[in-house]
Amino acid sequence: MAPHDIFQGYAGELTPKEAWALLSAHRDAQLVDVRTNVEWTFVGVPDLSALDRQTHCLEWQTYPAMATNPAFAAQTDAALHGRKDAPVLFLCRSGARSRAAACAMTAAGYTKAYNITDGFEGPMDAHGHRGSISGWKACGLPWKQT
Repeated sequence: MAPHDIFQGYAGELTPKEAWALLSAHRDAQLVDVRTNVEWTFVGVPDLSALDRQTHCLEWQTYPAMATNPAFAAQTDAALHGRKDAPVLFLCRSGARSRAAACAMTAAGYTKAYNITDGFEGPMDAHGHRGSISGWKACGLPWKQT
């Protein structure tokens, strides 16, 4: 886990395996998947059922225009019941949208907002496919189709 001070406005970066370890060790830690409804449906979502929790699916940007969701902070507050002191881990496809979400939610008062590096699918491989080099899926962490 990287120290807070090198990141601009959020708690830091976690690899997918570090994220799973934090979720496993801290009952109050929550996972917010900020991808779009299309991505959740066709690519899958992290499965936290082994931890007796759910992944909160909240779009940071809305498909198809990919405009920033103006209700994201309010939706996150509602999903997390206003627990601004609990660890909240943000995940997207590759780590960019989730980093923006972590920064925004830190600005909204969340004290332990983390970005999951490489996201759910990670970068493309030599064949232009995601999900095989790094990211939640490539690490063998639990996931499911919705």
